[in-house]
This record gives sequence, C-alpha cells and structure tokens, in this order.
Amino acid sequence: MSDLFEAAGLEGEAPRPLADRLRPKSLNQVIGQDHLLGEAGPLRRMLNAGRLSSLILWGPPGVGKTTIARLLADEVDLEFVQISAIFSGVADLRKVFETAKARRQAGRGTLLFVDEIHRFNRAQQDGFLPHVEAGVITLVGATTENPSFELNPALLSRAQVFTLNRLDDTALELLLKRAEQAEDCLLPLTDDARALLRNMADGDGRFVLNLAEELFAEPKGRAPIEASELGEIVQRRAPIYDKGQETHYNLASALQKSIRGSDVDAALYWAARMLVGGEDPRFVLRRLVVVASEDVGNADPQALPLAIAARDAYEFLGQPEGEIAIGQLVAYLATAPKSNRSHVAFNKAKAAAKETGSLAPPRHAMNAPTKLMKSLGYAEGYVYDHDTEGAFAGLNYFPTDMERQQFYEPSQFGFDKEIAKRLDYWAKQRKAAGKSSE
Repeated sequence: MSDLFEAAGLEGEAPRPLADRLRPKSLNQVIGQDHLLGEAGPLRRMLNAGRLSSLILWGPPGVGKTTIARLLADEVDLEFVQISAIFSGVADLRKVFETAKARRQAGRGTLLFVDEIHRFNRAQQDGFLPHVEAGVITLVGATTENPSFELNPALLSRAQVFTLNRLDDTALELLLKRAEQAEDCLLPLTDDARALLRNMADGDGRFVLNLAEELFAEPKGRAPIEASELGEIVQRRAPIYDKGQETHYNLASALQKSIRGSDVDAALYWAARMLVGGEDPRFVLRRLVVVASEDVGNADPQALPLAIAARDAYEFLGQPEGEIAIGQLVAYLATAPKSNRSHVAFNKAKAAAKETGSLAPPRHAMNAPTKLMKSLGYAEGYVYDHDTEGAFAGLNYFPTDMERQQFYEPSQFGFDKEIAKRLDYWAKQRKAAGKSSE
C-alpha cells in the first residue's frame, strides 16, 4: 500500500488513510493471527528455520494478508513485488518473471505477492509453476476463496496453504485503541456504540479502521455518539456472502445441520444470514424441501407437504411477505421429530439394485394383459390383497433368485414408531403365509 502512495507522490507528510498508517511494521504487531505467527505457529517456525516456501494465504478481507506477505519478504530479505490478478495479464506476468530472473542473477531473490490469485485462470496459474520450481520467485498468493476449489492442484502441490482468521471482537478493539493512540484522541462513542461499531466491521480490520476514521472527523467536543445514532453516521458493512462460492455452500450446510440437530434458533439464524446476504429464497426453499424428506422423513409425514406449501406460499406472496413462510417452515422442521431411515433405506435399495442387475420380478408380481403372457405364467399365484383378511396376502415381491433384504428400519421417533409397528405385524403375517404355502 505504501508503495502505491509513494508512486502517487503521497510521501512524507502527505495525508494517508488511517489503515495504511497503522499497518504493522513487524510480524509481532500483526493482530488476530497468532495461530500462524505465534512462537508455535507454522509461519514462525518456518522463519526461525531460515526459510520461506511458496504459500497461499486464505482468509476473509481485511485480516492482514497483504501486510503479512510484505513482512515475510522483510524477514527473509527478499524483494517484495505485488500484483493483482484483477488488473494484471500475461504481459504483466512475463515482465515480473523477467525482472525476477535478472534480480536473481544479481544475487537477490523475489517474493511475488499475488492478490486475488484465484482470479487468474487455469493457464495463468500454471504459468507460475516453472518459475516457482526454478526458484526465480517465492510465490505468496492471497485469496478469499477456498483454494481447493479455485486453484490448480499443480499449484497447490507446490505451495502450503495457511488459513487466516477473521478478526474477533478482542482484535478489533485492539485496532481501535491503536487508532486512538495514533490520533491522540478517543473515539466519540458510548460503550454500546463502540460495540456496535466492531459488530459492523464483521471481522474486517481495514473496515473498522475506515469507520473509525470517519468518526475521528466528527466535530471535537461533541457528545458521545449513541448506538442508535451510529448507523446514520457510518454505513454498516454488508455480510460477506457470495452466492456462487464457498460461503453459499457453507451456510446451506449450517442450515441443514442445525435443523437436523433440532437447534431451531441456530437454524433460523442461518436461514436469515442467507436471505440477508442476498441468497435466492428459492434456493433456501429447495434445501428445506430436501431436509423435510431426508432428515425429518416419516417421523413427521406432514413435513414434506408443509415444505411444498411454503414454496407455493412464497411464489404467491413474493417479497417480503413470502419470507414469513420460510421462517415458519424452518421453525417447523427444526422442532419436528427426525428420521432419515427412508433415505438410508432407499440408498441401500439402490446399492442392491446395482449389484443384482436384471433380475425379473416374481411371476405373481407381473402383469398379464395378453393370452401369451398368461400362458407363460405371468400373474400366476397373485392374490389381491384387498380381498384377504386384514387386506394383506403376505406374498413375497422380491425376485425369485434374490433373498429378502430389509432396507427400511424405522426409528422410534414420531410417526416412524407407528410405521415400525406395522412392519413388524406384516413381517409376522408374511412369515405365517410362507409357512402355510409350504
């Protein structure tokens, strides 16, 4: 960042943003990443061993990825070169590599920091490989997206991935205190407003310092700002949510698992997070229909019809009233008895179907609409269940060359318990019918 200001002529006493002025001068000053930079942290151990391999820094915005990369270069005495995958193309990369080669011949190495490295396409990512392998550059890439999904396996195999944490409340407060020390004045906030300010930042250190800078510009001597006033002065940071990337799937997973775990309040929270973040309500409803069948199942047979009804209600009502039906459905599913036994049973049945191939149904289960089929024994031995006592004839409908298997084993929760009683009764009747036919 400071290089950019120097290039623009903003040196010395020229005004610089607070976030840039408070940029750490050493790794010991970096906040919130002790799991990497503490004495037992992997990055610290690597530096203590006098080496630095290529690596990927993965974490949300404003947690220090660029700062750490710059300080790592200082620690191992490498020339720091920064590019952004958003603004750089093939020609820019070629120039960087040529300069790095010349610098290496002169006896100095290069740390190439690539911001938003996941923005490079597969071919561009592969372009780093020969230069990394030859030692021309030490690559440090920064990404906000899951490297497993966004980076080439070949590149990942040559770089260690380090995960940076979003800054917690304690870390954000420490940043605010540093800002007050730098400005030599206190933020004009009540305790509640100060807590709200940290909450607004949503773990982004750069953002909280930008908010603080706005507040330092308030007239001196004014009364402390209340929490209710704060929203009028600074803009709340939108929650980090990318409908096409990992957050989308992480929150959908958290929603389903909260419902499965009967944690209604957490389920409502994750559903709200998705909708507030701009998720398509239809995607949320599709997931809830899946949950109704997969996780609630026959423990509450009303769950699936209610999920379909909530979907229809949303289409009928639209925004914002349609979200009421989503909230109702989430609360219902989370508090319903749970059983995945029908889902598990069907998976077992599919596995058995793949193993047994093309076994024909028993003759009595076949249809016989023609004389030829009747002469071949189709439908022979079939008993119409409704004409029997208890409406159950007890016939076996598995293929003749396949032993009976039990796929469906209902739980003892909700309506599943009643189904278990029925299955037990029918099993006994089927066994009796089999003995009587011997």
